[in-house]
Amino acid sequence: MSNNDTHSRRRVLKGAGVTGAAGMMALAGCLTGDEDDENTLEVLHGWTGGDGAEAEEALFAAFEEEHPDIDLDDQAIGGGGNENLDQTVATRFNSDNPPGSFAGWPGANLEQYDGVLGDIESEVWDEADLADAHVEEAVEACQFDGGYSAVPIGSHRMNDLFYNVEVLEDAGVDPDSLDDIDALIDALDTVDSETDATPLAMSLEAWAILQTWAVVMLSTQGYDAYMDFIAGDGDEDAVRETFETLEEILDNYINDDAASVGFTEVNQDIMGGDAAFIHEGNWVAGAYINNEDIEYGEEWDAIRYPGTEDMYGLHIDSFIYPGDNPAPEETATFLRFAGGETAQVEFNQYKGSIPTREGVPTEEFNEYLTETIEDFETASEKPPTLAHGLAVDQSTQSSLEEVLNNNFADPFDVDDATEGFMNAV
Repeated sequence: MSNNDTHSRRRVLKGAGVTGAAGMMALAGCLTGDEDDENTLEVLHGWTGGDGAEAEEALFAAFEEEHPDIDLDDQAIGGGGNENLDQTVATRFNSDNPPGSFAGWPGANLEQYDGVLGDIESEVWDEADLADAHVEEAVEACQFDGGYSAVPIGSHRMNDLFYNVEVLEDAGVDPDSLDDIDALIDALDTVDSETDATPLAMSLEAWAILQTWAVVMLSTQGYDAYMDFIAGDGDEDAVRETFETLEEILDNYINDDAASVGFTEVNQDIMGGDAAFIHEGNWVAGAYINNEDIEYGEEWDAIRYPGTEDMYGLHIDSFIYPGDNPAPEETATFLRFAGGETAQVEFNQYKGSIPTREGVPTEEFNEYLTETIEDFETASEKPPTLAHGLAVDQSTQSSLEEVLNNNFADPFDVDDATEGFMNAV
């Protein structure tokens, strides 16, 4: 799906009449439905492989075991950055055929569904006491239009820098010494000169560049500059300097096929020893965790992106509730389950994410995820992800991605990209 498709989706949703008074009455009501409807619960999600397949299988198997009376139809729709999933959901809304629920990002991302989501505060949040059970950031992100329209399932950290232990040892690079962006660039240069490995595994998909731009800004300009930018009050010099640093990295140290591969493919280079570093959300850790041939601390490891050591880059996954719901009771049952302890353990231990529910037992989580849970609790700042729906709405995010596609996906035009980013927010 192109960036223009994302803009069109919002226009189509509004143009279809679902945001008018009649649409609000028909679509955004509480948990009501036709008594003659079948009780099949259809859930759409984007977890098709690598980091997500085992996680979603564990989640839905646990739900079916606990609720064998509900006919569950979970459908995986692949594609990086939820693009294909988002398009499918938009099509379903536009044809008045929404699923029971779909996986998606809460926060500002929910604004694109204005008028077609329902309020599940009473039947889900209050009944399952979720507001007291989950971290404040997740509770706030799932609120929409005066109520709740989503339930969080887990959180990814966005400021990790994963690496292949053997490649760094061969290059003579000490990851603990990487305390700022200059040290990281020196390390990338050393890997380039001392080994045959790619210094930084990278996909030049627009959303992947955007999330890397965000972490570079946090690293080089700081938390306040980043928060000012996403609030629409960014400093042009800070934006330009971020692009200049990112250009140096992308122009010299990434894989030659970056423009034609996705993050799942380049992550294989880390696991296979063909690349040194990768910056991604810790969904890539899910691929490592589920690979029995590689072990945390032995074959793979991670540090915080240099310059962001005291931060937790905040990303949240959730399940969203359509208002004109084909199976309202079954969907409410599923969402209460998703916010519960069993679901949060079953899903996140394989996904490479951590529960948003507090006090969840950690016995099933590996050492890396246990450390991540502890880091979440102690982080001084939790900047929301720019590339995954928390920081800005879908329209703004699409505009930023369009700028990157046009001006910063090789060749790298710093001036035009800076102007485009300033205009977009």
